[in-house]
Amino acid sequence: MSPQPQAAVGAPLSRVDGRLKVTGKALYAVDHEVTGAVHAVVVDSSIGLGRITGIDTRTALAHPGVLKVISHLNAPKLPYQPSPLPTSPQGERLHVFQDDKVRFHGQPVAVVVATTLEAAQHGASVLKVTYDAQQPSTDMSHAKAGEPFAYARGDVGKALEAAAVRLEMTYHLARNNHNAMEPHATIARWDGDKLTVWDKTQWVFGTQIELATVFGLPPESVRVISPFVGGGFGSGLRAWPHATIAALAARETKRPVKLALTRKQLFFGTGFRPTYEYAVRLGSDRRGRLTAMTHDIRAETSSYETFLESVMIPGQMMYSMPNVSQEYRTVPLDVHTPLFMRGPGYTTASYAIESAMDELAHELAIDPIELRLRNEPDADESSGLPFSTRKLRECYSVGAREFGWHRRNPKPRSSRDGDWLIGTGMAAGVYDTSRNNASASVRLDADGTALIQSAASDMGPGTYTSNTQLAADALGLPMRQVTFRLGDSLMPPAPPHGGSWTMASVGSAVQDGCDKLREQAVTLAVEDEKSPLYGVDPDTVVVRAGRLHVKGHPARGETYRQLLARNKLTHLETMGSFTPPTGPERHSLFAYGAVFTEVAVDARLGLVRVRRMLGVYDAGRIISPELADSQALGGMVGGIGQALLEHTVTDHRDGRIVNADLANYLVPVNADVPDLRAIYLDGDDREADPIGVKGLGEIVQVGVASAIANAVFHATGRRIRELPITAEALL
Repeated sequence: MSPQPQAAVGAPLSRVDGRLKVTGKALYAVDHEVTGAVHAVVVDSSIGLGRITGIDTRTALAHPGVLKVISHLNAPKLPYQPSPLPTSPQGERLHVFQDDKVRFHGQPVAVVVATTLEAAQHGASVLKVTYDAQQPSTDMSHAKAGEPFAYARGDVGKALEAAAVRLEMTYHLARNNHNAMEPHATIARWDGDKLTVWDKTQWVFGTQIELATVFGLPPESVRVISPFVGGGFGSGLRAWPHATIAALAARETKRPVKLALTRKQLFFGTGFRPTYEYAVRLGSDRRGRLTAMTHDIRAETSSYETFLESVMIPGQMMYSMPNVSQEYRTVPLDVHTPLFMRGPGYTTASYAIESAMDELAHELAIDPIELRLRNEPDADESSGLPFSTRKLRECYSVGAREFGWHRRNPKPRSSRDGDWLIGTGMAAGVYDTSRNNASASVRLDADGTALIQSAASDMGPGTYTSNTQLAADALGLPMRQVTFRLGDSLMPPAPPHGGSWTMASVGSAVQDGCDKLREQAVTLAVEDEKSPLYGVDPDTVVVRAGRLHVKGHPARGETYRQLLARNKLTHLETMGSFTPPTGPERHSLFAYGAVFTEVAVDARLGLVRVRRMLGVYDAGRIISPELADSQALGGMVGGIGQALLEHTVTDHRDGRIVNADLANYLVPVNADVPDLRAIYLDGDDREADPIGVKGLGEIVQVGVASAIANAVFHATGRRIRELPITAEALL
């Protein structure tokens, strides 16, 4: 078939769901009106480890409107099959209300169900729970780590001993919580043995499979609906206990139940980016050529599950280096389980590796960009595979030119603006290009409009819009005549909405389905004796504005509407799919970026302010420049938070989260982000997927924190190896 004209893809178009969101008509989890719904409030443990010795429900049940209190004392035993989900950590997930054990502070110990939210809240506040408390272990520095996950190539010990330059550093990263705007929430309704839930989730099939395994149901007996997600950053990639609690409460009360976590409960009711300790030893020659690097990594996990993420990969392939040794250990603690948070693993590794590279550049008096260029690999040294694309050199050159890097005085503490010390820093970023099986249904109706459906999610990156753009061009229709729907487990399957693989996976399925449907229509026309296109070579037919015509001869053709009406068809439909190639990969698939930033540090107070930031990305084909900018700037904001503000603080005496609110857990506001800019290099990576994208949502946060830390050093001459960088650390 002839290539389709591209009118929507690459155009700076507004979000197709934007009006719904700004007018309040987009329905999030608790916004759905379900007839007869009652309210549930979870009661959390006030100890960090031990056993429940008693639950006095009398006062709560006596309160008007309270229907039921459910705990381990009266909850039915649930099957709780082993989880088959790829996004679930390994181990024994938390079995809510199945025993008297308390494994972490804030663990759900009961739920109060009432006719109004206020009654449920009051009932929860007067519930009396007594405990036999023990001392929890929540401090990673005083806990024993598990066995390491290891990687090695070459002889690191010998190489370090022979290295002309050796550096040894340890970096610390605080726990971060996702804190999306929409709290996690679930509405559950039973119809006989069929369960319907409206859930905040980044994967409707994840919630479906979790609830099916917990309640011993076939997956098709559970329907999950989630058309809009008010931010997730990874927190919705698994079903948390509150979803089970809502479904259990609905079954026990025989009423639909609405349950929403409070902002405080998000800190221990859902996941988080774990605390890390990342030690680096590196060796190089005097010209900055790396000869060896060791990575000793420790990360917190819960005592009952082991959470792992891809923190080792950047150290294996980012720079050319013959000798590498890595050990990654998790430290089981009496905390709830961590989960993926934007740029998982790579953001953490980037902070340590890119800070270490900056330290080496300073030690050798080599420009940080030049040092990276001297260690740029020709192939992926962890696999031996060629890169599908790796345009880091261009990221550096474009970024340096646009940022004005040549004006930089390399000497730390050499630039001032009144009381402010001015510094600039940069860092490289990498994130793997993942994709997974996906499918999408495509239907073209007789009125010339199209409907595409896939059980994907949209937590903000613009899944609705980008897939509408792809479909519009593939079908040759205006955007206004294409509708894309998502977020329902009755729709064709899609992978989890995370890891930057939604566009590559779902988008490729949409492209495939729309191409197939267009081919159906073209075949119908060229085989129809009454069509102006009868007998034409199908490969010469294109579609524009809903009209099929011979390429180069627009007068010869007809519309979809005319074609379907003449053939007495109400619609055409097909199924699109995408399956990644099986067998070994032929190329190393990654997205890349370079981040440049300028900071100001108050010389007397130690306050750090980001003045400007530029990110340059090798992310393949950009479907929507507007959405890409939204992703990139949002990633930069998240990186500013990680570098300077975000820190979940635990009271190690009892495991309580001290700052479980948005007054004390600090996130960036508008005043913190004055000048952010993103540039996307031309790209089209068909080794990655049929539509040439590489994923953007994760790479845009990787490298931001390290660029800021490097700029702070340049401004002050002080190397802070702990995130967030606080005023206290600089004084």
